[in-house]
Amino acid sequence: MHLAEKAGLWTADRQASAREAERRIQAGELSVVRLAFADQHGILRGKTLVAAEVAAAMKSGLGFTTTMLLKDTSHRTVFPVWTPGGGFGMKELEGAADVMMLPDPATFRVLPWAPHSSWMLCDILFPDGRPMPLDTRHILRRSLATLAAQGYDFVAGLEVECHLFKLEKAHLAAGDAGQPARPPEVSLLNHGYQYLTEQRYDELDPILEILRSNIVDLGLPLRSLEVEFGPSQIEFTFRPGTGLDSADAMLLFRSTVKQVAQRHGHHASFMCRPAIPNVMSSGWHLHQSLKDRKTGANAFVDSVEPLSAVGRHYMAGLLEHARGAAAFSTPTLNGYKRYRPFSLAPDRAIWGRDNRGVMVRVLGGPGDPATHLENRVGEPAANPYLYMASQIVSGLDGIARKLDPGPSADTPYQTKAPGLPRTLSEALAALGRDPALRSGFGDFFVDYYLKLKQAEIDRFNSEVSDWEQREYFSLF
Repeated sequence: MHLAEKAGLWTADRQASAREAERRIQAGELSVVRLAFADQHGILRGKTLVAAEVAAAMKSGLGFTTTMLLKDTSHRTVFPVWTPGGGFGMKELEGAADVMMLPDPATFRVLPWAPHSSWMLCDILFPDGRPMPLDTRHILRRSLATLAAQGYDFVAGLEVECHLFKLEKAHLAAGDAGQPARPPEVSLLNHGYQYLTEQRYDELDPILEILRSNIVDLGLPLRSLEVEFGPSQIEFTFRPGTGLDSADAMLLFRSTVKQVAQRHGHHASFMCRPAIPNVMSSGWHLHQSLKDRKTGANAFVDSVEPLSAVGRHYMAGLLEHARGAAAFSTPTLNGYKRYRPFSLAPDRAIWGRDNRGVMVRVLGGPGDPATHLENRVGEPAANPYLYMASQIVSGLDGIARKLDPGPSADTPYQTKAPGLPRTLSEALAALGRDPALRSGFGDFFVDYYLKLKQAEIDRFNSEVSDWEQREYFSLF
C-alpha cells in the first residue's frame, strides 16, 4: 500500500488528476517538476524531481527533514532535535528524522516564467499516512471541516498590497551571506503619493504587465492591479474562492511575484513596512463570507438588515479574538508598525459599514448577494492557512456563543474598544491565553507556534539597532 492509499487520499478524483498531470508533463515536454510545501511561515520549500520520477511521487511521496518545520524566519532551527522528543515531545522530530511531502495533483501548474518546469503543492504526512500536525495546510483543512459540519463553506477574496522596487545590488559577496543575509539595495520605480493616478501606473506598467501575464497564465483568479498611495507600492485583488482555493492562490501568487520580479531585475517585497525612506505600510485585507452548504446562498445576507444574524455573530467572534488571532494575521515584529491611528489601518477591534478606519468593514447591504466582511487587520507576509484558519475559529466561536459585535463605529479612532496588540509579544501572550483559539488550533500547535515566534523576538532583542546607536552612542 503506497502513501496516498495509507492516507485515504487515493480517491477516484485524485487518480484522475494524477493521470492528467502525467499527460500534461509528457505533452508539454517538461523536464522537471517542483514539489513544494508551505512551511510554518507560509514560505514555499521543497524539492525538484526530473519528470520521469513524478508519477511515483504522486503515490509514494518524497521525504524531507522535519527541521524544515522547526525554523524561525532566519531559517535557524529553534527546537533541539537531538534531544528526546526532538525538544517538543514528539518522537518523530528526534534526530532530524524525515516526514513525507505528498503532491496534490489537483494543484498542478506549468510555470510560465520557467516553461521547462511544472509545479505541485504538497501536503505533509508521516510515513504511515497520518497528517503531520505542524502542516499549516492541514490546520486550515481541519478548520474547514469543522465549519462544514456546522453547515457552511468559507469564501475568501484577496486584496494584497506589496512593494515593487528596481534591484540595484544583490549583495552576493561571500561576506554578505548569513542567517539572515544582507538585504539587497533597491531604488524606487515611482515616487508615489498619487493614489490611483494613471501616470503612476504607467511608470510601473512594463513590469506589471509581465507579472500580470504570468499570474493569469497560472490560472490564478486575478481581478485588478492598482497603484497604491506609497512610493513603489501596488495592490492586487483576486476573485473570491472557496475553501483551500484562496489560501493556495495566495501562496502561489506571492512566490510568483517574487520569482518573476527577480528574473527581470526587480525586487518584490511583502514585508509590511520596509526601512526605506518615505515608503508606506502594506496590508492584506481578507474579504470573507460563509456559504450555506444546503442552499448555496450567502449566509451573511439579510433582507432587511445590513448583515444577517449569522454574519453578526461571526463578525463578533472576529472582534472578540482579534488580539490573539493577530499572532496569525500579523506574524512578524515589523507588521505591528502598521497599526497606527488615522492611517487607513486599524488600531482597535471595531467594525463599521464601509469605513476604512475600522478593523472589520461590512460591505453590501440588505438583499445584496455579495454582502461580506473585509478584515483589514492582516499583513501581506502572513501564512494564508493560519490567517484564514484564525478567522474560521474566531467566527465559529462567535456563532456558537451568539456574540454581539456592538454598534457600528463611525469615528474609528475615537471609539472606545480593545486595542490591537502593539507588538508581536503582546499578540503571542493573547494567543496563549485565548481558549477558543487554543481549542481550534490545538494546544500542541499553539505551544509550538509560541516557541517558534518567541525565538524571533529573542533574536531581535539581542541585536543592537540603528536606533540605539543614534540615541546613545554620542549622548553617553
